Formats: sequence, C-alpha cells, structure tokens
Amino acid sequence: MSKEDERHDITLQLYIDSLDDELQADTRTIMQMMQRISGENPILYGIGTIGYGIYRYEYTSGRKGEGHTLGFYPRAGKITVYLMDGTARYSELLAKLGKHTTTGYCVYIKQLSDVELPILQQILQKSYEYIESLSQKGPIDHILWQK
Repeated sequence: MSKEDERHDITLQLYIDSLDDELQADTRTIMQMMQRISGENPILYGIGTIGYGIYRYEYTSGRKGEGHTLGFYPRAGKITVYLMDGTARYSELLAKLGKHTTTGYCVYIKQLSDVELPILQQILQKSYEYIESLSQKGPIDHILWQK
C-alpha cells in the first residue's frame, strides 16, 4: 500500500463505526496491539485495510513502492492479518495461535476470541522487528513472503 492507496473519502473512525459491534471491539483490540508494537498511527487504505508503519521496496524488476509494516483488514466473519514477511516464518507460533487459516502472507481469523492474543502479539512483534531491521538497510529488494 502506498500514499496513493490511502483513503481520504472516509475517516478511520467512520469506517470502524460502520462495522458491527463485535467486529468493532476486535478491530480496536488489534489496533491497540499494532500501535503499541509499531509506535505508529493507523492509516486507512483501500477498501478497509488498516496499516501501521511504512517500508520501502525496490525490486530488481524495477517495481518500487511502499508497503505497510503491519496491517489488517477487518470484515464480518474474517479478519485478515497481513504478515508482509510471510506466515512460514511463524509456523511454530501459528500452531499455538488457535483457530485460524493462512496463505502466503495472510492469517485469517473469524473473531479474536478464537485465538490466543499473546501469541498473536508475539507474531506481530517479530514480524515488525524483522521488516524494520531489513528496511533500515534501504529499500527491500524482494517480496519477503516468497522464497
């Protein structure tokens, strides 16, 4: 996600207010967790992605841009947590997380009560620290979650 993807037609608060009560509560919990980890304010992107922190990438193909270091997309029945460095790095912790599914860089959770929040926080902390450490050296030169 880049600056061009930021939402300006709706505030973050209005977006959160549009969610049902349970999803609002889950969203606020994840937002607090990601803000504690990153020290950043949230940015609303696209349809409803909430991101924290920015890293730059520039691939050998010439493609370049920015991505959120931590992010998630709250929607009814499926909260998507984005691990930009991929889920494979966290297989041991994910085994302890609780009820969820994954793809290359997404963790899907129906509701936060299905998972262990301290485990989720550990995963997010490790992901944030890893991406931040790589980005300190300049733009990241490859898609982190792909081998």
